[in-house]
Amino acid sequence: MIEFSVDPHSAGSPFPHYWEHCVGSCHAVMGLRADWREQLEKSHRELGFQYVRFHGLLDDDMNVVMRDWDHAAGRSKGTVRYSFYNIDSIFDFLLKIGMKPFIELGFMPSVLASGTQTCFYYKANVTPPADWAEWENLIRALTQHLVDRYGIDEVRTWFFEVWNEPNLSYFWGGTQAQYFKLYEHAARAVKSVNSLLPVGGPATSVNSWIPEMLEFCRTNNVPIDFVSTHHYPTDDPLWRHSDISEEEIYKQFGHEFGKYERGVLHKMTARAREQAGDLPLYYTEWNTSAWMGDSIHDDAYSAALTLKAIADNDGLVQAYSFWTFSDLFEEPGQFSAPYHGGFGLQNIYGIPKPTYRVFELLHNLGDQRLAVSGGADATVEVLAVRGGHTLQLLAHNHNTPGQPIATEDVTINLPGVAPSTPVTIARIDDEHLNPKAAWIAQGQPEYPTRAQLAELEQAAELITQPATLEATGTGSAIKFALPPHGVVAITLTLP
Repeated sequence: MIEFSVDPHSAGSPFPHYWEHCVGSCHAVMGLRADWREQLEKSHRELGFQYVRFHGLLDDDMNVVMRDWDHAAGRSKGTVRYSFYNIDSIFDFLLKIGMKPFIELGFMPSVLASGTQTCFYYKANVTPPADWAEWENLIRALTQHLVDRYGIDEVRTWFFEVWNEPNLSYFWGGTQAQYFKLYEHAARAVKSVNSLLPVGGPATSVNSWIPEMLEFCRTNNVPIDFVSTHHYPTDDPLWRHSDISEEEIYKQFGHEFGKYERGVLHKMTARAREQAGDLPLYYTEWNTSAWMGDSIHDDAYSAALTLKAIADNDGLVQAYSFWTFSDLFEEPGQFSAPYHGGFGLQNIYGIPKPTYRVFELLHNLGDQRLAVSGGADATVEVLAVRGGHTLQLLAHNHNTPGQPIATEDVTINLPGVAPSTPVTIARIDDEHLNPKAAWIAQGQPEYPTRAQLAELEQAAELITQPATLEATGTGSAIKFALPPHGVVAITLTLP
Protein backbone atom coordinates (compact mmCIF):
# COMPACT_ATOMS: atom_id res chain seq x y z
CA MET A 1 0.00 0.00 0.00
CA ILE A 2 1.29 3.45 -0.96
CA GLU A 3 -0.20 6.36 0.98
CA PHE A 4 -0.39 10.04 0.16
CA SER A 5 -2.00 12.99 1.88
CA VAL A 6 -3.42 16.17 0.36
CA ASP A 7 -5.01 18.99 2.34
CA PRO A 8 -7.58 20.54 -0.06
CA HIS A 9 -7.82 23.65 2.10
CA SER A 10 -4.10 24.41 2.26
CA ALA A 11 -2.54 27.39 0.51
CA GLY A 12 -1.53 26.47 -3.01
CA SER A 13 1.19 27.76 -5.30
CA PRO A 14 0.57 29.14 -8.81
CA PHE A 15 0.36 26.44 -11.45
CA PRO A 16 0.62 28.04 -14.89
CA HIS A 17 -0.23 25.73 -17.79
CA TYR A 18 3.20 26.17 -19.36
CA TRP A 19 2.87 22.99 -21.45
CA GLU A 20 0.01 24.62 -23.39
CA HIS A 21 2.16 27.46 -24.70
CA CYS A 22 3.19 25.56 -27.83
CA VAL A 23 2.90 22.23 -29.66
CA GLY A 24 4.97 20.78 -32.49
CA SER A 25 3.99 19.77 -35.99
CA CYS A 26 5.40 18.24 -39.14
CA HIS A 27 6.85 20.58 -41.76
CA ALA A 28 5.19 23.81 -42.79
CA VAL A 29 3.66 22.69 -46.08
CA MET A 30 1.37 20.34 -44.14
CA GLY A 31 -0.35 23.48 -42.86
CA LEU A 32 -1.95 23.87 -46.29
CA ARG A 33 -3.85 20.59 -45.82
CA ALA A 34 -7.43 20.39 -44.56
CA ASP A 35 -6.85 17.34 -42.31
CA TRP A 36 -3.84 19.00 -40.63
CA ARG A 37 -5.92 22.11 -39.98
CA GLU A 38 -8.81 20.13 -38.58
CA GLN A 39 -6.60 18.24 -36.15
CA LEU A 40 -4.74 21.36 -35.04
CA GLU A 41 -7.97 23.23 -34.36
CA LYS A 42 -9.18 20.27 -32.31
CA SER A 43 -5.93 20.25 -30.32
CA HIS A 44 -6.27 23.97 -29.65
CA ARG A 45 -9.93 23.67 -28.64
CA GLU A 46 -9.61 20.59 -26.41
CA LEU A 47 -6.03 20.81 -25.13
CA GLY A 48 -5.48 24.57 -25.03
CA PHE A 49 -2.34 24.86 -27.18
CA GLN A 50 -1.63 28.49 -28.09
CA TYR A 51 1.30 28.34 -30.54
CA VAL A 52 2.47 25.79 -33.10
CA ARG A 53 6.04 25.22 -34.27
CA PHE A 54 7.14 23.37 -37.39
CA HIS A 55 10.21 22.89 -39.57
CA GLY A 56 10.54 23.94 -43.17
CA LEU A 57 8.97 27.39 -43.30
CA LEU A 58 11.56 28.38 -45.92
CA ASP A 59 11.80 25.03 -47.73
CA ASP A 60 11.43 24.80 -51.49
CA ASP A 61 8.03 23.13 -51.18
CA MET A 62 6.77 26.41 -49.64
CA ASN A 63 7.92 28.34 -52.74
CA VAL A 64 9.37 31.17 -50.67
CA VAL A 65 12.56 32.01 -52.58
CA MET A 66 13.17 31.73 -56.33
CA ARG A 67 15.50 33.22 -58.89
CA ASP A 68 13.92 34.76 -61.96
CA TRP A 69 14.59 32.88 -65.18
CA ASP A 70 15.49 34.38 -68.53
CA HIS A 71 13.64 32.04 -70.88
CA ALA A 72 15.08 33.64 -74.02
CA ALA A 73 18.64 33.16 -72.83
CA GLY A 74 17.93 29.88 -71.09
CA ARG A 75 19.58 30.92 -67.83
CA SER A 76 18.86 32.46 -64.47
CA LYS A 77 18.74 36.24 -64.32
CA GLY A 78 20.33 35.99 -60.88
CA THR A 79 17.72 38.19 -59.22
CA VAL A 80 15.92 36.83 -56.15
CA ARG A 81 12.14 36.81 -55.92
CA TYR A 82 10.16 36.11 -52.74
CA SER A 83 6.67 34.70 -52.36
CA PHE A 84 5.11 34.66 -48.89
CA TYR A 85 1.67 33.59 -50.12
CA ASN A 86 1.78 30.05 -48.64
CA ILE A 87 3.15 31.35 -45.34
CA ASP A 88 0.29 33.85 -45.22
CA SER A 89 -2.25 31.09 -45.83
CA ILE A 90 -0.98 29.11 -42.85
CA PHE A 91 -0.59 32.08 -40.52
CA ASP A 92 -4.02 33.43 -41.50
CA PHE A 93 -5.50 30.09 -40.48
CA LEU A 94 -3.67 30.05 -37.15
CA LEU A 95 -4.96 33.49 -36.22
CA LYS A 96 -8.46 32.55 -37.36
CA ILE A 97 -8.62 29.65 -34.88
CA GLY A 98 -7.03 31.64 -32.05
CA MET A 99 -3.46 30.31 -32.34
CA LYS A 100 -0.12 31.90 -33.23
CA PRO A 101 3.09 30.74 -34.96
CA PHE A 102 6.27 29.95 -33.07
CA ILE A 103 8.41 30.67 -36.10
CA GLU A 104 11.35 28.38 -36.79
CA LEU A 105 13.55 30.09 -39.39
CA GLY A 106 14.69 27.24 -41.64
CA PHE A 107 15.63 25.37 -43.58
CA MET A 108 17.75 26.86 -46.41
CA PRO A 109 16.05 27.64 -49.74
CA SER A 110 18.10 25.74 -52.32
CA VAL A 111 18.73 28.85 -54.42
CA LEU A 112 20.48 30.44 -51.42
CA ALA A 113 22.30 27.31 -50.26
CA SER A 114 26.03 26.65 -50.37
CA GLY A 115 25.60 22.90 -50.78
CA THR A 116 23.22 20.07 -51.53
CA GLN A 117 23.02 18.21 -48.17
CA THR A 118 19.40 17.52 -47.26
CA CYS A 119 17.43 15.86 -44.47
CA PHE A 120 14.18 13.94 -44.30
CA TYR A 121 11.95 12.41 -46.94
CA TYR A 122 11.02 15.89 -48.14
CA LYS A 123 14.71 16.79 -48.68
CA ALA A 124 15.13 20.02 -46.75
CA ASN A 125 18.44 21.72 -47.48
CA VAL A 126 20.54 22.06 -44.31
CA THR A 127 23.66 23.84 -45.59
CA PRO A 128 24.80 27.39 -44.75
CA PRO A 129 23.93 30.15 -47.19
CA ALA A 130 26.26 30.79 -50.10
CA ASP A 131 25.87 34.49 -49.45
CA TRP A 132 25.24 35.63 -45.87
CA ALA A 133 23.79 38.94 -47.05
CA GLU A 134 21.13 37.11 -49.08
CA TRP A 135 20.14 35.08 -46.00
CA GLU A 136 19.84 38.25 -43.94
CA ASN A 137 17.86 39.97 -46.69
CA LEU A 138 15.39 37.08 -46.79
CA ILE A 139 14.80 37.14 -43.03
CA ARG A 140 14.41 40.93 -43.06
CA ALA A 141 11.96 40.81 -45.98
CA LEU A 142 9.91 38.06 -44.33
CA THR A 143 9.81 39.88 -40.99
CA GLN A 144 8.82 43.16 -42.61
CA HIS A 145 6.10 41.40 -44.60
CA LEU A 146 4.67 39.82 -41.45
CA VAL A 147 4.61 43.18 -39.66
CA ASP A 148 2.99 44.85 -42.66
CA ARG A 149 0.33 42.16 -42.94
CA TYR A 150 -0.47 41.42 -39.29
CA GLY A 151 0.63 44.57 -37.49
CA ILE A 152 3.48 45.09 -35.08
CA ASP A 153 1.29 44.62 -31.99
CA GLU A 154 0.40 41.11 -33.17
CA VAL A 155 3.82 40.02 -34.44
CA ARG A 156 5.49 41.18 -31.22
CA THR A 157 3.59 38.33 -29.52
CA TRP A 158 5.23 35.78 -31.85
CA PHE A 159 8.66 34.15 -31.54
CA PHE A 160 11.51 33.89 -34.06
CA GLU A 161 13.71 30.85 -33.47
CA VAL A 162 16.73 30.30 -35.69
CA TRP A 163 17.05 26.82 -37.24
CA ASN A 164 16.54 23.36 -35.74
CA GLU A 165 19.10 21.24 -33.86
CA PRO A 166 22.26 22.69 -35.45
CA ASN A 167 24.40 20.63 -33.06
CA LEU A 168 23.47 17.54 -35.10
CA SER A 169 25.20 17.18 -38.45
CA TYR A 170 22.00 15.72 -39.89
CA PHE A 171 20.31 19.11 -39.49
CA TRP A 172 23.22 21.46 -40.06
CA GLY A 173 25.95 21.03 -42.64
CA GLY A 174 28.12 23.71 -41.08
CA THR A 175 30.11 24.23 -37.89
CA GLN A 176 29.05 25.69 -34.57
CA ALA A 177 30.73 28.97 -35.55
CA GLN A 178 28.75 29.01 -38.79
CA TYR A 179 25.51 28.46 -36.89
CA PHE A 180 26.33 31.38 -34.64
CA LYS A 181 26.93 33.45 -37.78
CA LEU A 182 23.59 32.24 -39.20
CA TYR A 183 21.89 33.22 -35.95
CA GLU A 184 23.58 36.62 -35.85
CA HIS A 185 22.48 37.55 -39.37
CA ALA A 186 18.93 36.35 -38.72
CA ALA A 187 18.65 38.07 -35.33
CA ARG A 188 19.94 41.36 -36.65
CA ALA A 189 17.52 41.12 -39.57
CA VAL A 190 14.53 40.55 -37.28
CA LYS A 191 15.55 43.34 -34.93
CA SER A 192 16.13 45.75 -37.82
CA VAL A 193 12.37 45.61 -38.47
CA ASN A 194 11.45 46.15 -34.82
CA SER A 195 13.69 45.87 -31.78
CA LEU A 196 10.91 44.33 -29.66
CA LEU A 197 10.40 41.25 -31.84
CA PRO A 198 11.55 38.21 -29.78
CA VAL A 199 14.37 36.16 -31.29
CA GLY A 200 16.26 33.23 -29.79
CA GLY A 201 18.02 29.89 -30.11
CA PRO A 202 20.06 27.73 -30.36
CA ALA A 203 17.18 25.21 -30.79
CA THR A 204 19.65 22.42 -30.11
CA SER A 205 19.01 18.79 -29.30
CA VAL A 206 20.05 17.36 -25.94
CA ASN A 207 20.09 20.74 -24.16
CA SER A 208 23.34 21.57 -25.97
CA TRP A 209 25.30 24.77 -26.75
CA ILE A 210 23.44 26.99 -24.27
CA PRO A 211 26.51 28.44 -22.50
CA GLU A 212 28.39 28.76 -25.79
CA MET A 213 25.45 30.50 -27.44
CA LEU A 214 25.04 33.01 -24.64
CA GLU A 215 28.77 33.72 -24.52
CA PHE A 216 28.81 34.34 -28.28
CA CYS A 217 25.89 36.75 -28.00
CA ARG A 218 27.43 38.61 -25.07
CA THR A 219 30.85 38.87 -26.69
CA ASN A 220 29.51 40.06 -30.05
CA ASN A 221 26.57 42.13 -28.79
CA VAL A 222 24.13 39.90 -30.68
CA PRO A 223 20.49 40.13 -29.50
CA ILE A 224 18.92 37.10 -27.83
CA ASP A 225 15.58 37.25 -26.01
CA PHE A 226 15.07 33.60 -25.10
CA VAL A 227 16.89 30.29 -24.96
CA SER A 228 15.40 27.32 -26.79
CA THR A 229 16.47 23.69 -26.78
CA HIS A 230 15.10 20.13 -27.07
CA HIS A 231 15.29 16.87 -25.20
CA TYR A 232 13.96 13.31 -24.99
CA PRO A 233 14.53 10.72 -22.26
CA THR A 234 16.23 8.50 -24.85
CA ASP A 235 18.88 11.23 -25.18
CA ASP A 236 20.22 10.05 -21.82
CA PRO A 237 23.48 8.45 -23.07
CA LEU A 238 24.21 11.43 -25.32
CA TRP A 239 23.41 13.86 -22.49
CA ARG A 240 25.77 12.09 -20.12
CA HIS A 241 28.60 11.79 -22.65
CA SER A 242 28.42 15.16 -24.36
CA ASP A 243 32.16 15.08 -25.13
CA ILE A 244 31.58 12.12 -27.49
CA SER A 245 30.75 12.83 -31.12
CA GLU A 246 27.29 12.09 -32.45
CA GLU A 247 28.76 9.31 -34.62
CA GLU A 248 30.41 7.66 -31.63
CA ILE A 249 27.22 7.97 -29.58
CA TYR A 250 25.33 5.98 -32.17
CA LYS A 251 28.10 3.37 -32.30
CA GLN A 252 28.51 3.05 -28.54
CA PHE A 253 25.00 3.60 -27.21
CA GLY A 254 22.59 2.90 -30.05
CA HIS A 255 21.46 -0.38 -28.54
CA GLU A 256 20.80 1.31 -25.18
CA PHE A 257 18.78 4.31 -26.31
CA GLY A 258 15.62 2.76 -24.87
CA LYS A 259 17.14 2.77 -21.38
CA TYR A 260 17.30 5.87 -19.24
CA GLU A 261 17.16 7.08 -15.68
CA ARG A 262 13.79 7.79 -14.10
CA GLY A 263 13.37 11.55 -13.88
CA VAL A 264 16.11 12.29 -16.42
CA LEU A 265 13.96 14.92 -18.17
CA HIS A 266 13.76 16.91 -14.95
CA LYS A 267 17.53 16.70 -14.46
CA MET A 268 18.12 17.91 -18.01
CA THR A 269 15.66 20.76 -17.58
CA ALA A 270 17.12 21.86 -14.25
CA ARG A 271 20.59 22.12 -15.77
CA ALA A 272 19.31 24.02 -18.82
CA ARG A 273 17.40 26.38 -16.53
CA GLU A 274 20.60 27.19 -14.65
CA GLN A 275 22.54 27.71 -17.89
CA ALA A 276 19.88 30.01 -19.37
CA GLY A 277 20.26 32.43 -16.47
CA ASP A 278 17.68 35.21 -16.48
CA LEU A 279 16.45 34.50 -20.00
CA PRO A 280 13.15 32.68 -20.64
CA LEU A 281 13.69 28.98 -21.38
CA TYR A 282 11.58 27.38 -24.10
CA TYR A 283 11.69 23.66 -24.81
CA THR A 284 10.47 23.76 -28.40
CA GLU A 285 10.57 20.01 -28.84
CA TRP A 286 10.23 17.02 -26.54
CA ASN A 287 8.49 13.66 -26.40
CA THR A 288 8.70 10.43 -24.43
CA SER A 289 11.04 8.88 -27.01
CA ALA A 290 13.11 10.35 -29.83
CA TRP A 291 12.50 7.38 -32.10
CA MET A 292 9.86 7.38 -34.78
CA GLY A 293 8.25 3.95 -34.69
CA ASP A 294 8.71 3.44 -30.94
CA SER A 295 5.51 1.72 -29.82
CA ILE A 296 5.37 3.63 -26.54
CA HIS A 297 4.06 6.68 -28.43
CA ASP A 298 0.78 4.82 -28.91
CA ASP A 299 0.60 3.31 -25.41
CA ALA A 300 -0.32 4.24 -21.86
CA TYR A 301 3.40 4.26 -21.02
CA SER A 302 3.75 7.57 -22.85
CA ALA A 303 0.75 9.02 -21.03
CA ALA A 304 2.23 8.24 -17.60
CA LEU A 305 5.69 9.57 -18.51
CA THR A 306 4.17 12.75 -19.98
CA LEU A 307 2.27 13.43 -16.77
CA LYS A 308 5.40 12.90 -14.69
CA ALA A 309 7.54 15.18 -16.89
CA ILE A 310 5.03 18.02 -16.80
CA ALA A 311 4.57 17.75 -13.03
CA ASP A 312 8.35 17.59 -12.51
CA ASN A 313 9.26 20.58 -14.69
CA ASP A 314 6.75 22.99 -13.19
CA GLY A 315 8.49 26.29 -12.46
CA LEU A 316 11.57 25.63 -14.60
CA VAL A 317 10.45 26.64 -18.10
CA GLN A 318 8.21 29.11 -19.85
CA ALA A 319 7.12 26.60 -22.50
CA TYR A 320 7.33 22.84 -23.01
CA SER A 321 6.28 22.05 -26.57
CA PHE A 322 5.28 18.43 -27.17
CA TRP A 323 6.41 16.95 -30.49
CA THR A 324 3.86 16.54 -32.19
CA PHE A 325 0.07 17.03 -32.19
CA SER A 326 -0.55 14.57 -35.06
CA ASP A 327 0.78 11.51 -36.87
CA LEU A 328 0.29 13.44 -40.11
CA PHE A 329 4.05 13.49 -40.36
CA GLU A 330 6.30 13.20 -43.38
CA GLU A 331 9.86 13.21 -42.05
CA PRO A 332 10.37 9.50 -42.84
CA GLY A 333 7.56 9.52 -45.41
CA GLN A 334 3.92 9.21 -44.35
CA PHE A 335 2.87 5.94 -42.70
CA SER A 336 -0.62 4.64 -43.48
CA ALA A 337 -1.33 2.34 -40.53
CA PRO A 338 -3.39 3.95 -37.74
CA TYR A 339 -0.80 2.86 -35.14
CA HIS A 340 2.87 2.81 -36.16
CA GLY A 341 4.64 4.48 -33.23
CA GLY A 342 4.28 8.00 -34.58
CA PHE A 343 5.09 11.04 -32.46
CA GLY A 344 1.57 12.47 -32.57
CA LEU A 345 -1.02 12.93 -29.86
CA GLN A 346 -3.56 11.92 -32.51
CA ASN A 347 -3.19 9.25 -35.15
CA ILE A 348 -3.52 10.09 -38.84
CA TYR A 349 -7.32 9.89 -38.57
CA GLY A 350 -7.41 12.31 -35.65
CA ILE A 351 -8.20 9.60 -33.08
CA PRO A 352 -6.76 10.56 -29.67
CA LYS A 353 -4.01 8.43 -28.17
CA PRO A 354 -3.67 7.92 -24.40
CA THR A 355 -1.23 10.84 -24.18
CA TYR A 356 -3.77 13.14 -25.84
CA ARG A 357 -6.17 12.35 -23.02
CA VAL A 358 -3.50 13.19 -20.43
CA PHE A 359 -3.11 16.62 -22.04
CA GLU A 360 -6.89 16.94 -21.91
CA LEU A 361 -6.88 16.15 -18.19
CA LEU A 362 -4.06 18.64 -17.64
CA HIS A 363 -5.88 21.33 -19.61
CA ASN A 364 -8.91 20.99 -17.35
CA LEU A 365 -6.87 21.46 -14.17
CA GLY A 366 -7.11 24.57 -12.02
CA ASP A 367 -4.26 26.99 -11.34
CA GLN A 368 -3.31 26.27 -7.71
CA ARG A 369 -0.95 23.36 -7.05
CA LEU A 370 -1.22 21.77 -3.63
CA ALA A 371 1.49 19.99 -1.68
CA VAL A 372 1.37 16.19 -1.64
CA SER A 373 3.05 14.21 1.13
CA GLY A 374 3.89 10.52 1.21
CA GLY A 375 4.87 7.99 -1.41
CA ALA A 376 8.62 8.41 -0.97
CA ASP A 377 10.70 6.31 -3.40
CA ALA A 378 7.58 4.83 -4.97
CA THR A 379 6.89 4.49 -8.68
CA VAL A 380 3.55 6.19 -8.00
CA GLU A 381 3.30 9.99 -7.76
CA VAL A 382 0.35 12.35 -7.39
CA LEU A 383 -0.25 15.82 -8.80
CA ALA A 384 -2.88 17.78 -6.84
CA VAL A 385 -4.39 20.94 -8.30
CA ARG A 386 -7.28 23.10 -7.09
CA GLY A 387 -9.42 25.43 -9.14
CA GLY A 388 -12.34 27.16 -7.42
CA HIS A 389 -14.33 24.47 -5.63
CA THR A 390 -12.78 21.63 -7.64
CA LEU A 391 -9.86 19.49 -6.47
CA GLN A 392 -8.23 17.24 -9.03
CA LEU A 393 -5.76 14.48 -8.30
CA LEU A 394 -3.73 12.97 -11.16
CA ALA A 395 -1.84 9.85 -10.13
CA HIS A 396 0.61 7.98 -12.35
CA ASN A 397 2.61 4.78 -11.94
CA HIS A 398 5.78 5.09 -14.01
CA ASN A 399 9.19 3.52 -14.23
CA THR A 400 11.71 3.34 -17.05
CA PRO A 401 11.99 0.35 -19.40
CA GLY A 402 13.43 -2.74 -17.78
CA GLN A 403 13.03 -1.39 -14.23
CA PRO A 404 10.72 -2.87 -11.55
CA ILE A 405 7.09 -1.80 -11.65
CA ALA A 406 3.88 -3.48 -10.48
CA THR A 407 0.24 -2.75 -9.79
CA GLU A 408 0.10 -0.68 -6.61
CA ASP A 409 -2.70 -0.20 -4.10
CA VAL A 410 -2.92 3.53 -3.49
CA THR A 411 -4.58 5.53 -0.72
CA ILE A 412 -4.90 9.32 -0.85
CA ASN A 413 -5.91 10.81 2.50
CA LEU A 414 -7.99 14.00 2.35
CA PRO A 415 -8.16 15.66 5.78
CA GLY A 416 -11.19 17.85 6.32
CA VAL A 417 -13.12 16.34 3.41
CA ALA A 418 -16.49 14.77 4.20
CA PRO A 419 -17.05 11.22 2.91
CA SER A 420 -20.22 12.46 1.19
CA THR A 421 -18.23 14.80 -1.09
CA PRO A 422 -19.03 14.10 -4.78
CA VAL A 423 -16.10 12.38 -6.50
CA THR A 424 -15.42 10.85 -9.92
CA ILE A 425 -12.60 8.71 -11.30
CA ALA A 426 -11.23 8.11 -14.80
CA ARG A 427 -8.49 5.73 -15.90
CA ILE A 428 -5.85 5.43 -18.62
CA ASP A 429 -3.96 2.14 -18.78
CA ASP A 430 -3.70 -1.00 -20.89
CA GLU A 431 -7.29 -1.97 -20.02
CA HIS A 432 -8.84 1.49 -20.20
CA LEU A 433 -8.59 3.86 -23.15
CA ASN A 434 -6.45 1.70 -25.43
CA PRO A 435 -7.45 2.25 -29.06
CA LYS A 436 -4.28 0.56 -30.29
CA ALA A 437 -5.39 -2.68 -28.62
CA ALA A 438 -8.77 -2.33 -30.30
CA TRP A 439 -7.02 -1.95 -33.65
CA ILE A 440 -4.92 -5.04 -33.00
CA ALA A 441 -8.12 -6.94 -32.18
CA GLN A 442 -9.47 -5.82 -35.58
CA GLY A 443 -6.56 -7.59 -37.25
CA GLN A 444 -4.40 -4.44 -37.64
CA PRO A 445 -5.98 -3.19 -40.87
CA GLU A 446 -3.70 -0.70 -42.61
CA TYR A 447 -6.73 1.08 -44.07
CA PRO A 448 -9.63 0.72 -41.61
CA THR A 449 -13.21 0.99 -42.76
CA ARG A 450 -15.48 3.71 -41.42
CA ALA A 451 -17.04 1.20 -39.05
CA GLN A 452 -13.62 0.16 -37.76
CA LEU A 453 -12.60 3.78 -37.26
CA ALA A 454 -15.77 4.35 -35.27
CA GLU A 455 -14.76 1.46 -32.98
CA LEU A 456 -11.33 3.01 -32.49
CA GLU A 457 -12.90 6.38 -31.68
CA GLN A 458 -15.03 4.70 -29.04
CA ALA A 459 -11.98 2.93 -27.57
CA ALA A 460 -10.23 6.32 -27.30
CA GLU A 461 -12.92 7.87 -25.10
CA LEU A 462 -12.06 8.84 -21.53
CA ILE A 463 -14.73 7.27 -19.31
CA THR A 464 -15.52 9.09 -16.07
CA GLN A 465 -17.44 7.24 -13.36
CA PRO A 466 -18.69 8.03 -9.85
CA ALA A 467 -16.48 6.92 -6.98
CA THR A 468 -16.79 6.80 -3.20
CA LEU A 469 -14.73 8.13 -0.34
CA GLU A 470 -14.03 6.20 2.85
CA ALA A 471 -14.34 7.93 6.21
CA THR A 472 -11.15 8.39 8.24
CA GLY A 473 -10.46 9.92 11.64
CA THR A 474 -9.52 13.27 10.08
CA GLY A 475 -11.76 13.34 7.02
CA SER A 476 -11.86 10.82 4.20
CA ALA A 477 -9.69 8.88 1.76
CA ILE A 478 -9.94 7.45 -1.71
CA LYS A 479 -8.43 4.06 -2.51
CA PHE A 480 -7.68 2.51 -5.89
CA ALA A 481 -5.34 0.12 -7.67
CA LEU A 482 -2.93 1.66 -10.19
CA PRO A 483 -1.41 -0.72 -12.78
CA PRO A 484 2.03 -0.25 -14.36
CA HIS A 485 2.20 2.89 -16.51
CA GLY A 486 -1.37 3.73 -15.61
CA VAL A 487 -2.94 7.10 -14.90
CA VAL A 488 -5.89 7.77 -12.57
CA ALA A 489 -7.73 11.07 -12.56
CA ILE A 490 -9.86 11.88 -9.51
CA THR A 491 -12.12 14.94 -9.29
CA LEU A 492 -13.77 16.16 -6.09
CA THR A 493 -16.38 18.90 -5.88
CA LEU A 494 -15.71 20.76 -2.65
CA PRO A 495 -18.34 22.81 -0.80
